[in-house]
Amino acid sequence: MSGHSKWATTKHKKAVIDARRAKSFAKLIKNIEVAAKIGGADLSGNPTLVDAVQKAKKTSVPNDNIDRAIKRGAGLTGETIDYQTIMYEGYGPNGVALLIECLTDNKNRAAADVRTAMTRNGGTMADPGSVAYNFSRKGVISVAKQGDLSEDDVLAAVLDAGAEEVVDQGEGFEIITEASDLVAARTALQDAGIDYESADAEFVPGVKIEVDLETARKVFKLIDALEDSDDVQNVYANYDIPAEVQAQLDEED
Repeated sequence: MSGHSKWATTKHKKAVIDARRAKSFAKLIKNIEVAAKIGGADLSGNPTLVDAVQKAKKTSVPNDNIDRAIKRGAGLTGETIDYQTIMYEGYGPNGVALLIECLTDNKNRAAADVRTAMTRNGGTMADPGSVAYNFSRKGVISVAKQGDLSEDDVLAAVLDAGAEEVVDQGEGFEIITEASDLVAARTALQDAGIDYESADAEFVPGVKIEVDLETARKVFKLIDALEDSDDVQNVYANYDIPAEVQAQLDEED
């Protein structure tokens, strides 16, 4: 989920947490398979696969699962990986725009899952293009705050590698680049000795909508329902959460 206000999922009972973890693992594995299918199994020549593997490892996906996914995706096991990317557009509570990215081997199932989640949680589907125009494909790199690392340090490391801006997100920094500059910026961070949490190509909203507490709760409930589908890989939204609302949400966790 990405709305460019980071939101920690509300704590649930262990069974719910375990179920979500399993779904998260499955989606990370799918990313690895697709990256390996497109660019091959060699990590040194496939930066997209490098990022997919790193993200899986940071989420504690077992190495055996990662290795099997790479081999499956690259066609080394004889299995066929056939996923297609489908984008759905819609609106959530109070007109929050949603871009829903599916990676699926069953288009009809994905469409049904998305429509059901939207209908049951206050969302409405939108015509193609009516939401997407407000989103641009960008490289988004997250860097955790460590030691005395400053915004200036991060900016200095990535400025010549195509970074458009560095945003202080409180617990970390977010670097925005053109999608084509993502690998260069990520490499520049590594060369500067700065560790990064994630590096992904995402859809970033141009115009954002500031939301109140009640709207934020409703939007997150809708996004939760969408992400509960195995076919929904990412949900991008244009909500903007004021600091006081974020503080209230944190208290509810």
